[in-house]
Amino acid sequence: MEVKIIKVEMPEGANIIIGQTHFIKTAEDLYEVMVNAVPGIKFGIAFCEASGPCLVRTEGNDSYLKEIAVKNAHNIAAGHSFIIFIKEAFPVNVLNDIKACPEVCSIFCATANPVQVVVAETEQGRGILGVIDGCSPKGVENEKDTQNRKQFLRKIGYKLQ
Repeated sequence: MEVKIIKVEMPEGANIIIGQTHFIKTAEDLYEVMVNAVPGIKFGIAFCEASGPCLVRTEGNDSYLKEIAVKNAHNIAAGHSFIIFIKEAFPVNVLNDIKACPEVCSIFCATANPVQVVVAETEQGRGILGVIDGCSPKGVENEKDTQNRKQFLRKIGYKLQ
C-alpha cells in the first residue's frame, strides 16, 4: 500500500464538501439536495464510481464548479467518493441534508480552508483515509479573538445582532 497526499484545487470564494457514498444515483440525489436546500446556490458535484465503467459522474448548476469538481475527483481517484464545490451558500446550509441522503456514508470535511486528501493506493484502487483541513492551531483565543469571532458570525447573519 502506498499513501499519497492529494492537494485539492480550491476555487476563490468557494467551499468544499468531501464525502463517501455507495451508489451510482448519488450525483443526481446530491443535485436534488443542493437545489432544494438553498435558493440561488451555485455548485458542482463529482462522484467517483467504484464499479462497472468506473467513471467520474458529474452534476451541478455552475459549469466552472462542475469542471473543478471533476478535476479534483479525478486527481483523488478514490472509489465512491464525492466532492461538492459551493458558492452563494455555506456548508452549514446543506450539510444535514447531505448527511440525510440515503447513499451518503460519511463526510470527511466541509470547509473553505486549503484541503489535502490522504489517500491509500493498492493494486485494487484508492480510498480516502482522511483529510488535512486548513492549518494547525497557533494558540488559544483571547478576549479580543472571542469578540472578533462573535462579530464575524453576526456580520454574516448566523447569530442575532
